[in-house]
Amino acid sequence: MAGSLGFCVDTGVLYLLKNAIGLYEARLVSFLCAVFSTWLINRTMTFQGSKSGLTVRKEFLVYLLLMVIGGGFNYGTYAFLVHTYRQIAEYPVLAVAAGSIAGMTINLLTSKYLLFRFHR
Repeated sequence: MAGSLGFCVDTGVLYLLKNAIGLYEARLVSFLCAVFSTWLINRTMTFQGSKSGLTVRKEFLVYLLLMVIGGGFNYGTYAFLVHTYRQIAEYPVLAVAAGSIAGMTINLLTSKYLLFRFHR
């Protein structure tokens, strides 16, 4: 559920900003918005029986840093596809989807085993 919502936020923000600031810059902003939304869902629903042991601010910063790992794969896949295929640049949701698949497993594992690892 968190990943699906994150994908919707990522794509929605990208489409809102792509004409104003460009495909690559808009994707960076959309990624950050998706990270924030998935963190909220993960901390309140997905991992509600676990805790990080950190303050809310520190927890978000650690989550953001962990998501950057998967985000590197995500953004790399996105940028490669947008740069290489004109059709995908016209429909960047396809590149967002491919990037999301590339990064989601890494993000789930880092959240589960590194951040939300303590049971309440």
